[in-house]
Amino acid sequence: MITVYEEGQQVRHQQYGVGTILASDEDRTSIDFSDHGTKKFVTSMVVLEITADQPEKKAKKSARPRRKAVKK
Repeated sequence: MITVYEEGQQVRHQQYGVGTILASDEDRTSIDFSDHGTKKFVTSMVVLEITADQPEKKAKKSARPRRKAVKK
C-alpha cells in the first residue's frame, strides 16, 4: 500500500530533517525543507515519519551593502 501524504503535513526525513508536504500522489511526493529547499521523491520509496514538529525558519539572507557611485 502506498501512502499518499496531505498537503501541509509536517514530516521528518532521515537526511533532510523536518519538512512540509507540498504535493503528493501515487507517483511523486514534493517536500519543502527549510535548509535544503524543495525535494521530490518517489512516493513508494520515500521513508517519512509524520511529525508535529515545525520546520526551522529559513534564515533571511542579509542584503549586501550597495556601493556608492563615484562622481567624476
